[in-house]
Amino acid sequence: MPPSLFAALDVRDRAAAIAWYSRLLGADPAFLPNDVEAVFEIAEDRYVYVEEGTAHVGHSRVTVFLDDLDAFLTAARSRGIEPTTTEIYDNGVRKAVFRDPDGNEFGVGGGPV
Repeated sequence: MPPSLFAALDVRDRAAAIAWYSRLLGADPAFLPNDVEAVFEIAEDRYVYVEEGTAHVGHSRVTVFLDDLDAFLTAARSRGIEPTTTEIYDNGVRKAVFRDPDGNEFGVGGGPV
């Protein structure tokens, strides 16, 4: 069985976070389990979720590695979301960091061009 993922991002306002992450990820939440969480499926059996009102708002960091980083960046930009920073490591691996309105870091990485 491939590994599963269920990663949390702590936010102040669930509705605002749903709007922002829907734009970043290009999809609405997969499900809303309660009044404070929204769960996004980023790949089969791999999820990130936002949770409203925790003590850790703005301190979350998640990084996912994608098969096609360029396609993701192009799609995110077409929806009005730009990375805060981008970098290329010595081995050619690339990373783009997005910051949500609360300051949480959502990183996306990809292999060398």
